[in-house]
Amino acid sequence: QVQLVESGGGLVQPGGSLRLSCVASGDISSINVMGWYRQAPGKQRDAVASMSSTTGIHYDDSVKGRFFISKDDDKNTVYLQMNRLTPEDTAVYYCNAANLRDMGTTRTDYWGRGTQVTVSS
Repeated sequence: QVQLVESGGGLVQPGGSLRLSCVASGDISSINVMGWYRQAPGKQRDAVASMSSTTGIHYDDSVKGRFFISKDDDKNTVYLQMNRLTPEDTAVYYCNAANLRDMGTTRTDYWGRGTQVTVSS
């Protein structure tokens, strides 16, 4: 099992920045993908950014050039730096850790509880 705890959400004005953190614990040696998803009210949960040991870093088109994912292996922490935020970025942001195996055909996901990001003036 893997446990994920997010922090760093809050209220920010349009154009502002926030940095989300996700601390992982447990059987983290099994994890080969980590990332962030978000879910706005009434919408599905969508991928925002991810880091894979095999395929590298990926961003959703809506956040490219504004959001940046990084990690600190010593702290077992993944970050999401969010810049130039807009009201459309308002959502609950979830940390995700995944174990992909069998050539990517089998996936086990772990989720944090989420952190609210609200962009409003």
